[in-house]
Amino acid sequence: MIKDAVFEQLKQAMRDKDSLKKGVLQLVKAAIDLQAKEQGAPVSEQDEISIIQREVKQTEQALEGAEQAGRDDLIADEKRKLEILTAFLPKQLSEEEVVAVLTEAGVTTGMNMGEAMKIAKPALAGKTDGKTMAKVVKALIS
Repeated sequence: MIKDAVFEQLKQAMRDKDSLKKGVLQLVKAAIDLQAKEQGAPVSEQDEISIIQREVKQTEQALEGAEQAGRDDLIADEKRKLEILTAFLPKQLSEEEVVAVLTEAGVTTGMNMGEAMKIAKPALAGKTDGKTMAKVVKALIS
C-alpha cells in the first residue's frame, strides 16, 4: 500500500533532516489518514492514488503561479514536491496509450462527452491525469 511507502520515506526524511520532503510526506499521510477516518475503514489503493493525484494537481497549480510571479525560489521547491509525489503514482500512460485503452473500452465518434467520460474514468483511473483524459476523449468523440 502507498501509505506504508509514504510512512517509510517519511521516517527516512526525518533522519536525513529533509524538511521539504518531510512536509510533503506528512501532508500525504494526513490526507490518507483523514479519508480513512471519514470512511471508517482502511483506504483502498485506488483512493490513495486519487489523493496523491489531487496533491499533484495542487502542486502543479502552485508551480504555475510561482512561474507567473517569477519566483525562482518557489519554482525549485514546487518541482521537487512534484518529483516526490509522482514517485508514488503508477506509471502514467502516454496519449497514444490512452487512445488505445479508450478505443478498446468502447469510446467512439458521436458519443457525448458525459457518456465517454463515464467509460474513460474507470478504465484510466490512476493511469493518467484528468486533463490528458479529457483531451483524448474530446479528440476521439469528435
